[in-house]
Amino acid sequence: MKRAFTITEAKAQFSKLLRRVAAGEEITITKRGVPMARLVPVAAQKVNRQLGFYEGKFTVPDDFDAPLPDKILDAFERKANQRRRKA
Repeated sequence: MKRAFTITEAKAQFSKLLRRVAAGEEITITKRGVPMARLVPVAAQKVNRQLGFYEGKFTVPDDFDAPLPDKILDAFERKANQRRRKA
């Protein structure tokens, strides 16, 4: 499979080339036969998450999942703005 592409070819097939790179290939982009750039896969970044980092910093209130007051609920659902327009 071809691994070197001219700038024009790369522009025309960029999405296809990115899929190939994501699969692990390295693609060279050339200008007048001279290599100018390489598309290479990016190594996956490992995220270290510390469990319990915020332990004791906040508490979830007992009414956390209680229904919202009508005024706040209306604001989320844009009912407040609709009433103003009708008036």
